[in-house]
Amino acid sequence: MTDTDNAILTQLPARLKEARRDQGLSLDAVAKLSGVSRSMVSQIERGESSPTIATLWNLTRALQVDFAGLLDGAPAAPQIETLRAADVPTIDNLGSGCRIRILSPPEDAGKHEVYELTISDGGSLDSQPHARGAREHLTVIDGSLTVTSGDAENTLRAGDTARYAADVPHRIAAKGGEVRAFLVVQDA
Repeated sequence: MTDTDNAILTQLPARLKEARRDQGLSLDAVAKLSGVSRSMVSQIERGESSPTIATLWNLTRALQVDFAGLLDGAPAAPQIETLRAADVPTIDNLGSGCRIRILSPPEDAGKHEVYELTISDGGSLDSQPHARGAREHLTVIDGSLTVTSGDAENTLRAGDTARYAADVPHRIAAKGGEVRAFLVVQDA
């Protein structure tokens, strides 16, 4: 056994106990969720027993922690993914006088998309129908706009939110000045 292996085995009990406490679970609750006896969970947390891989797998699943992360040399630091304003992907060629900043991560495309819209006075964003059951949630930050979904039309002002079908042709048009808005697209 290497020094690294010994360090992992030395840290494992404390990491399991910390994960259990972070979840707000008692020993009994972990035993019920994992299928590992309460006494075995307690012995493992106290470092009096080394778990088998199967036991450790059951415990990590019950505690909703990453198996590999639990065994890594250092606990994972909390992370905040930051995308600076200059690095946000932007689309300027959809619609007329419309700038779209893509705020959602690429892996959410086609499921749950978030956009910041800036539409110049008289500009618009015309969209073809999305997938069946798709909906949009539009919140106006500054200005006034008209939203059209199929045959329905409504005027929104700063602070207003509209929720509407996006599986029909729909349009967002600035009315009387520049508009800033947030748009969430949810596909069914």
